[in-house]
Amino acid sequence: MEQFLECYLDASFENTPRNGLHDRRNRRQMVEYINTLIQGCAGVHNNNTELTCKEAITTLIRYHDKTKTANGAVCMMGKYHNILYVAVKLCYLWQLRDADLVCKLLREIYACESTFERILIGAIFGTKAPHFIAGWKSDFDNEEENVRGLVYFLDKANLGKLELPFLKEDQLLSYRFIDLPIESCGKAATLKICVQLGLPDKLLILLRFGALLGTNFEQILDRLLEYQHCYPYNLVAILQLFLRVVPAIPRDIILMEKYAVLIEDGLIPPTRWGHTAPELKHLCRCAIREQLWKNFNLPNGIRKLHLPEKMWRYLDLLED
Repeated sequence: MEQFLECYLDASFENTPRNGLHDRRNRRQMVEYINTLIQGCAGVHNNNTELTCKEAITTLIRYHDKTKTANGAVCMMGKYHNILYVAVKLCYLWQLRDADLVCKLLREIYACESTFERILIGAIFGTKAPHFIAGWKSDFDNEEENVRGLVYFLDKANLGKLELPFLKEDQLLSYRFIDLPIESCGKAATLKICVQLGLPDKLLILLRFGALLGTNFEQILDRLLEYQHCYPYNLVAILQLFLRVVPAIPRDIILMEKYAVLIEDGLIPPTRWGHTAPELKHLCRCAIREQLWKNFNLPNGIRKLHLPEKMWRYLDLLED
């Protein structure tokens, strides 16, 4: 497998223009070619496509490293970088299980771009938006596949305990894949964008995988306050999801003075704003999820707990 792919990269690929992989159709053609190689070479390994896919991804990463090293450790971008997105699509198509290798691929991308917007934006805005926002087209076929691709990489990033540096306000901070700011969206995190756009279905995915709320709690309260007794369903759904992941509304939010109308309208239950104590079941959910988050085990670690199905769904934020 490695020899076939290396010959292809050294011969045919070298003759393509520098911007040859900027066009999504060309990336897809390359994906189809390597797919054929994986299927053909899998027969040598008793049809073990996992092994041949690993060899293909490793070869593509190594080729990127080789061209980068030859250029003084600076990525040459163009086709030499876009080859990593061919690897991204291959990982997803073959559902590669090797989390360490997938995380290595993500690190390679991040080292050159300092963002994962080409994976994240399509899942949030759909397949057409990335072309207008960042000047490229998503490698996934439709919005559903974009979301499935996001879930795949969120899962592998958690399994690989992936954390990456990001310079924010002159401070070098460590972020998980799910919380990294998106450069072309004003350096906002994916969760914040979902709140701004009012996307509770995608927000649920992010919360299940342990995305941090940050200052978004007050943001959703402010947005609801604008509607005065006639609240959009999607914004109410976002607030309800937020209330599932915190023991109570943060103390620094002045509820009674600023958000009394939301309490009066029943959007914030008494157990969340301090009128009565939170339910023990809810406090247990928050404590368990916190420990699973610390160990990069959300949401997969939930089903490893010796609990009935109903409790799994409760801990996974699917029921309340």
